[in-house]
Amino acid sequence: MKPILEVKNMTMDFGGLRAIDSLDLYINKGEIVALIGPNGAGKTTFFNCITGIYTPTSGDVLINPQGKQERINGLKTNIVTRKGLARTFQNIRLFTSMTVLENVMVGCHAVTHTGVMGAIFRGKSTLAEEKFIVEKSYEILKKIGLEKYVDELAVNLPYGAQRLLEIARAMATDPFLLLLDEPAAGMNPQETAELDELILKIRDNEGISILLIEHDMKLVMSLSERIYVVDYGKKIGEGVPEEIRNNPVVIKAYLGEEIDA
Repeated sequence: MKPILEVKNMTMDFGGLRAIDSLDLYINKGEIVALIGPNGAGKTTFFNCITGIYTPTSGDVLINPQGKQERINGLKTNIVTRKGLARTFQNIRLFTSMTVLENVMVGCHAVTHTGVMGAIFRGKSTLAEEKFIVEKSYEILKKIGLEKYVDELAVNLPYGAQRLLEIARAMATDPFLLLLDEPAAGMNPQETAELDELILKIRDNEGISILLIEHDMKLVMSLSERIYVVDYGKKIGEGVPEEIRNNPVVIKAYLGEEIDA
């Protein structure tokens, strides 16, 4: 079976700066894969190229969620989302003046079918869809463990809960692949441990594959089946956690003398 995501020879130039340099990556169904590297290595740029924020200068981004491979280079972000790729951001991007439930409902609306006329005239199908969206959003919050905050404004949530709300909103788009950009950033050890459990639960219970950017090496090593390492936009390492832990090129470029995992 082909990978659900396959990136071939991706290059991204910004004027004279090459942020991504001939990068290859693949993810199989059911995998948790990490992409790590120093700050400025090109990791978030890579996410932006996959999700339609940027169009790669060259290379291919191929998805294959249901046995039919498709090239998605250059598609708009909303179309990429509808095709089953959802992401969170390094810097939290919630609708702070909306409730927790409403934030998840926004994710649901990204993949609904009600058009402008339906929203204006609010027929039976529109009302039924709205009821479904509310129920679905609440169920996602229960799975994430945020149901107690359902009517709270997002701005009032503890920091760790705001991180989880971003994941809940991404899950509302029904992705086959969830891209998490530093989800543990700013979390305390207990919150990070809970995040570890949640990511495994999302993969195991919901059948969603995960591509993870993260600096917390303990989290990366415990979660990931495979790890890619980039530096200055180039791939310098690839393998299972034990291989990455002992790769001298990776150690020199990023991980230091040893990993405390």
